[in-house]
Amino acid sequence: MRLFYIVLISILFQSCSFDDKTGIWKNETSSYTKNKKNDLFNEFENFSLSQKAFTKIIPITQKFKFKLTNPYIANAWNDIYFDQSNNTKNFKYNELNKITFKSKKITKYKINDYILFDKENLITSDIRGNIVIYSSKNNKLIAKFNFYKKKYKKIDKYLNLFVNNNTVYVSDNLGYLYAYNLITNEILWAQNYKIPFRGNIKIFNDKLIAANQNNNLYFFNKYSGKILKLIPTEETIIKNKFKNNLSLNKNSLFFLNTFGSLYSINLENLNVKWFINLNDYKNSNTNNLFNGSKIVNSNNKIIISSNQFTYIIDSNTGSIINKFNFSSLVKPLIIEKYLFLISKMGLLITVDLDNNNIIFSTDINQNISNFLKVKKYKIDIKNINILNNKIYIFLKNSYYLQYNLDGKLLNIKKLPSKINSYPIFIRGSILYLDFKNRLSVIN
Repeated sequence: MRLFYIVLISILFQSCSFDDKTGIWKNETSSYTKNKKNDLFNEFENFSLSQKAFTKIIPITQKFKFKLTNPYIANAWNDIYFDQSNNTKNFKYNELNKITFKSKKITKYKINDYILFDKENLITSDIRGNIVIYSSKNNKLIAKFNFYKKKYKKIDKYLNLFVNNNTVYVSDNLGYLYAYNLITNEILWAQNYKIPFRGNIKIFNDKLIAANQNNNLYFFNKYSGKILKLIPTEETIIKNKFKNNLSLNKNSLFFLNTFGSLYSINLENLNVKWFINLNDYKNSNTNNLFNGSKIVNSNNKIIISSNQFTYIIDSNTGSIINKFNFSSLVKPLIIEKYLFLISKMGLLITVDLDNNNIIFSTDINQNISNFLKVKKYKIDIKNINILNNKIYIFLKNSYYLQYNLDGKLLNIKKLPSKINSYPIFIRGSILYLDFKNRLSVIN
């Protein structure tokens, strides 16, 4: 009977979606509504947590001053998370919020959530397995390449992409690994490893790094796709939405698997340096579902969120420096010595990584309510970025929130075209694909 009430409560929470005249509260895409209906088990997981989540509002002290370097101008976006560390930067943005370019539809099929940009070309993929290359400079489709045979035509393909030296490296959910040359538009090599790959790709020197759904970590020769080394880790029997994740610093690879274990690998000799398990459950076993955030690392510190906690970890030793009782809703980011994240409770939180103290925490939904002078409702957050020394929070309904670094909401604006893919930031502009698979460039 108790289980029935828990499930009933979770359903009611999911159905609490409201709208206001501004449209800020409403996600305007039908696909997200469908996803919400499939999130029942994830919500049940949240109700089973043993420790109360962090909900405290902490104002910034008047004496505190952020110290950031000048905004960074990016010319390329070769990794889906921009950087090998999975971290981003304080990007330059012209803040005009006007469309300077919109392409025609680049594919008729559902596209990847992530886009790449290299040498004036947008690079992405769709569920039919097409690698799509579109020239923003010449406003035309350069190539649409499909590696797969007819027998795979009706199977949805999910491609993980990484661009390096005019080559797109691809792993997929069918177990294929291959390299596609952007200049000659041909396959350089291809291997079939049978078991689906699950997670992002990294490259270190001549090594291509990926992991499969069984949490086996592979190092491949990037010129042939041949295995250099395999490191098996804990496999989970039940698969959830969380994908294993890779992050690099100068000489180490950090691998977070779906069991909740974090590994540090020496990139020179490919040996395991240390590992820890971050699964919050007291009795960890292969049936327990781990739900974490992507790894970000900077200045010898690793940031990871699990189901319930956010960890600051020493990247050299694997020791836990600090543990907060909040979990990140989207991929956090580190700018200089500051950690910015959005908790699952809807708080915008900033942490000083020098002393591990919270600089401020503020309720995003309450901020919007106060700004618009309406009732407090719930928004659907896509991601967080720092642009021009300001905090930008992009929403799934194509609005964005602009905050000062001190946590004050400055503005709420709507993008001039609806956003579908995750945005990237190139030479002062925001680039993304809309729901009609058209490239929008916002200046």
